[in-house]
Amino acid sequence: MNIGVIGAGGWGTALAILLAEKGHDVGLWQFESDEVERMIRTRENAVYLPGVQIPERILISGELSDVVPDREMVVFAVPCQHARSVAREAASMLSAKSIVVNVAKGIENVTLKRMSEVLLEEMGGLAPDRVATLSGPSHAEEVSRKIPTTVVTASNDQSTAERIQDAFMTPSFRVYTNSDIIGVELGGALKNVIALASGICDGLGFGDNTKGALLTRGAAETSRLGRAMGACAETFAGLSGMGDLITTCISPHSRNRHVGEEIGKGRGLDEVMK
Repeated sequence: MNIGVIGAGGWGTALAILLAEKGHDVGLWQFESDEVERMIRTRENAVYLPGVQIPERILISGELSDVVPDREMVVFAVPCQHARSVAREAASMLSAKSIVVNVAKGIENVTLKRMSEVLLEEMGGLAPDRVATLSGPSHAEEVSRKIPTTVVTASNDQSTAERIQDAFMTPSFRVYTNSDIIGVELGGALKNVIALASGICDGLGFGDNTKGALLTRGAAETSRLGRAMGACAETFAGLSGMGDLITTCISPHSRNRHVGEEIGKGRGLDEVMK
């Protein structure tokens, strides 16, 4: 399959490597021109995935026109707050037959919209049944090193979800399908709030009892909010809900947990974010 990956952060790079190693023809778009040159020269994303080699067969480019046109599938790995502007730029290059897969976890700050909603708004010719989200407990640092990982892809169209499942599935990366795209996207976004609180617990020196209570009640609250927004309650007990919640709240790779931990130790948010 001919696949374009938009966004060369840790997650976009890890997925591009996974897809290329499975035999797909992959193009990877990086926004920063100096990073494009460095990644082409070293075949490494030293900022996010140091020590992980990027296969030579992956095309790395700073031009969307090299990565989007004529692709059977386009993977959006752009940070949530930049997704709209990038989608708007890519829209005119997208094939009408392309499947678009969002892999970012979050909600747009100004509109409070989910990523699939943002993509559909900006890509006017894109049919809703050709949009999906891939989410779950999946740190790029581990996926890029073939540590066993399981995720879920959600779409309103089962055949679209199954095509994505087939494209991404490897012996170390198992993909399930789900029709509840609202729940899958909300699970990936809302768990970050609980992860911040989990980090604060760590920074304050609280114990396992506290974290167990926080995760359990946080999961219940997330599920209630999700149901109010049109999601299925069962989704939040799955990979994009409880699975991602656990991973993000306990992992040393989790940026949200780390920020919370530093706040719990008494540092100011602005200082930590810098």
